[in-house]
Amino acid sequence: MKANGAHQYSNEELRSLQMVLLEMLLEIDRVCRKNNITYCIFMGTMLGAVRHGGFIPWDDDVDVAMMRPEYEKFKEACKLDLDQSRFFYQDHETDPHHPWGYARMRRRDSEFVRVGQEHMKMRTGIVLDIFPMDSTPDFAPLRAVHCFYCFVLRKLLYAEAGRVAAGTSGIRAWYAFLNLIPRRWVFNRIKQLSMRQRKTKLVRILAFPTPRGRPFGYPRLWLERPEEIQFENSIVFGIKDPDSFLKFSYGDYMRLPPPDQRRCTHPAAKFRLPSDIDGRRQELNSRRPQQS
Repeated sequence: MKANGAHQYSNEELRSLQMVLLEMLLEIDRVCRKNNITYCIFMGTMLGAVRHGGFIPWDDDVDVAMMRPEYEKFKEACKLDLDQSRFFYQDHETDPHHPWGYARMRRRDSEFVRVGQEHMKMRTGIVLDIFPMDSTPDFAPLRAVHCFYCFVLRKLLYAEAGRVAAGTSGIRAWYAFLNLIPRRWVFNRIKQLSMRQRKTKLVRILAFPTPRGRPFGYPRLWLERPEEIQFENSIVFGIKDPDSFLKFSYGDYMRLPPPDQRRCTHPAAKFRLPSDIDGRRQELNSRRPQQS
């Protein structure tokens, strides 16, 4: 069912989508443990683990973060160890139409296209975001310049989507102009920034917003030394000091939002579950947490 161009999930569909995302998260965990790669669940996924013991009931995505060197190791590990029969790794190098400054894992035999991105040519499928964390300068004036530079690069990458999805004709025209700048140039700028891996106090995703009111990034320690945490019926790695992270990101994070704000954050124009979801869901639901 669709409303305003967006697919409206039934309760059964949403839970099945969450089980596909859990399956993808556990594949990342498997690859990382096998190759000694450090990762952690991030943002709303971390909030769900602490507040709900798994998914936020109305949530439709999973976020994972890795420090840049671990992110690069993970990309290489996927070439040999990722289960290619069910998943594929996607970034701007594996898919020339991928416009974002971070990687994604996608589920084969499925479809997920966000509202406003129907015109984009990247490969589709149910998606899990994998964010690289990079150093932010300690020197305050340089940090402010770095933050603005990241903002510009992010808008340049969003231009292809924004030229169709932005709210007004003027902004759509502005994004259409920005879209004339070659994406390869933007990715080269991000690569240059990512190579500056000094041991600074703060880290951030170069091509993604930081929490509102926290423009410069997250304390490095939270991401460099993750700790095991239960998510649904499995054990994965989460942010060190989750209480501090969640207060930093969300404020009073244990307070539920009003009912009218409990909705999926990534409305889909096209959506299809994998054909094997029933069997996979039963298998995932039967798992029991196993601490390493």
